[in-house]
Amino acid sequence: MLNFLAEYFSEHHIDLYAPIPLSECEVRKPYLLEREGISDGTAILIAVPYFTRACLSPERNVSAYAVSRDYHGFFNALFADLLPILRQKYPHEKFAGFADHSPIAELQAAAQAGLGVIGQNSLLITEKYSSYVFLGELITSAVLPAKTQAVASCMGCGACRKNCPMGEIGTCLSALTQKKGDFTSEEVGHFLHYSSAWGCDLCQEVCPYTKKAIQTGSIFSKIPYFQECAIPHLTLKILDEMTDEEFARRAYSWRGKATIRRNLELMEEHLKKGE
Repeated sequence: MLNFLAEYFSEHHIDLYAPIPLSECEVRKPYLLEREGISDGTAILIAVPYFTRACLSPERNVSAYAVSRDYHGFFNALFADLLPILRQKYPHEKFAGFADHSPIAELQAAAQAGLGVIGQNSLLITEKYSSYVFLGELITSAVLPAKTQAVASCMGCGACRKNCPMGEIGTCLSALTQKKGDFTSEEVGHFLHYSSAWGCDLCQEVCPYTKKAIQTGSIFSKIPYFQECAIPHLTLKILDEMTDEEFARRAYSWRGKATIRRNLELMEEHLKKGE
């Protein structure tokens, strides 16, 4: 099974994955496993790179993860294709795929699988892609050759913490951009100062692992899904021209169009006044 998965993942440009015993994972939502009829077996942790050259655009005004289409769409398509194949090849085993809404503690499990180290910004940092990866897992009742590693931490330089604006603005900048309703006058000032229409990458951008990965070129994803339909610089015009279906595929859609529209209106109004 692992040989088949190696070929399959290679065809889909996924090179960071590793199995660990399900018994070694911290199960936080057991009902998700119970629903699939899986009580023991193996979890194959997957780290999917999403950073593309579009993310280097000097005009980018959204978090790098929001430049491409929503990653949930990638995993949904991946598992929709992979799971039926596995169930046909191994009819006596059970299989399930998860991403984000997972039965296990993904970050810890990925580190246990040896995919990377845990940074002071609480992200998984990989040597090849830094922290610009999405985590998912294939869980099966099959008991596969697998072992866990001790969870390791990053080099601890503290650059991410020093550059995080939370202490200055009193909240997470990413959370601020996702706030519903109106900003207070103070929040407007913070929002315009950092000029992000959605999300925050400051802790990732200053990370030595990121700088090295960009310098060597290893950071760039080869996965077509993340290269296609990239929008590094979002504008009101682009937003208004999106169909409801297109908008639903973007990472910022879950908060509703009003939130991202408010942000763009503030930014574009500020830009006009500045000119």
